[in-house]
Amino acid sequence: MFPAVALLALSYIAIAYGQQAGTLTAENHPKLTIQQCTGKNSCQTQPRSIVLDSNWRWLHSTSGSTNCYTGNTWDTSLCPDPVTCSKNCALDGADYSGTYGITTSGNSLSLKFVTHGPYSTNIGSRVYLMDSSDSKYQLFNLKNQEFTFDVDMSKLPCGLNGALYFVEMDADGGVSRFPNNKAGAKYGTGYCDTQCPHDIKFINGEANILGWTPSDNDPNAGSGQYGTCCNEMDIWEANSMGAAVTPHVCSVQGQTRCSGTDCGDGDNRYNGICDKDGCDFNSWRMGDQTFLGPGKTVDTTKKFTVVTQFLTNNNQTSGTLSEIRRLYVQNGKVIANSKTKISGMSAYDSITDAFCNAQKTAFGDNNSFERLGGLKQMGASFDKGMALVMSIWDDHAAKMLWLDSNYPLDKDPSQPGVSRGPCPTTSGDPKDVESQSPDATVVFSNIKFGPIGSTY
Repeated sequence: MFPAVALLALSYIAIAYGQQAGTLTAENHPKLTIQQCTGKNSCQTQPRSIVLDSNWRWLHSTSGSTNCYTGNTWDTSLCPDPVTCSKNCALDGADYSGTYGITTSGNSLSLKFVTHGPYSTNIGSRVYLMDSSDSKYQLFNLKNQEFTFDVDMSKLPCGLNGALYFVEMDADGGVSRFPNNKAGAKYGTGYCDTQCPHDIKFINGEANILGWTPSDNDPNAGSGQYGTCCNEMDIWEANSMGAAVTPHVCSVQGQTRCSGTDCGDGDNRYNGICDKDGCDFNSWRMGDQTFLGPGKTVDTTKKFTVVTQFLTNNNQTSGTLSEIRRLYVQNGKVIANSKTKISGMSAYDSITDAFCNAQKTAFGDNNSFERLGGLKQMGASFDKGMALVMSIWDDHAAKMLWLDSNYPLDKDPSQPGVSRGPCPTTSGDPKDVESQSPDATVVFSNIKFGPIGSTY
């Protein structure tokens, strides 16, 4: 994920809590089935559920219904300091469909972009897969495995991102490490990623109120002194006009609170503890503009299957992650990934350290991915276990141009690596996307994981 996620609007009883668990609204996780496969045509259905991230929730006083956070500012009487705030404020349960536009049916999850609820207008959402206990996140180790899902993103225009990815969160949402956190995974706490986001309201069980600055272009978001960092495997960041698969790594293991230079903000982007750029395989950016999009080889006007394989150097789960392969299935046909068509690069069709090095050289990009450990570090994160995230969001930082248009805007679009998709450089402004495409929706379904070749 390139910039930070856009946060939702919650004004009255839409939650923006601390780390206590609220009781005003019951928290009932929507059910979602997945399948674990052991071989071809041999998969077992597992009942699971999903939980809404805590940042989207109504945050109110533990003693009543007074907002601890309204718009993009904190109530200083309830939150005079980080620890007191975490004790005074509670995260409440969520009305998943009515407030957030989140619905499930069998093995299908639908995320609607804009939802006009009874007390608020909600923008986007982010959910996590729970394990069989329904109290912790399910952690995945996908080394020498593959992960497969169906996606319908026909209703996702330029400027939106329907994302499915993994991050190295604590399974319990941070409860065991941070005693001030009483809400935990049941209420979606503990998020982190390689952008080291500063907009997370509670980090390490404490309110992120120090140095809090309301956003100048997002009425529902702000940023605090601290960021929250961890390894991130972006299986799928996409809209109907383009898609990318991107591993990102950090020099640290597990969710880590950052401050100062370590967060990699602004001019310190490449001095932080995480690789914010990642090593992306975006077919359009890699030179094939005919592969994925409306009416193309992978036709984004219709549902299709995305298969991602994580190969190791010894074809065992004990090996070192050495290659990430991608293929698609649509209309019963297996579609091989596109190949790179970039001057100075071989015809790569998967992510390896050699591909990453060649891409960074060809595009003149900083190679923070390899400097911070490359695929070996990504594999080490899977060894620890990674939580599954699914989200829909717009981009107040860069208008999603890094995914579907020309980016950065100060470079010549004819320069290799700058053109990332066909969307206009004027697209993606959140005000426009939210007003023009409120019904935009992404549907993820039929999630499967298992040995290579078992899930499709």
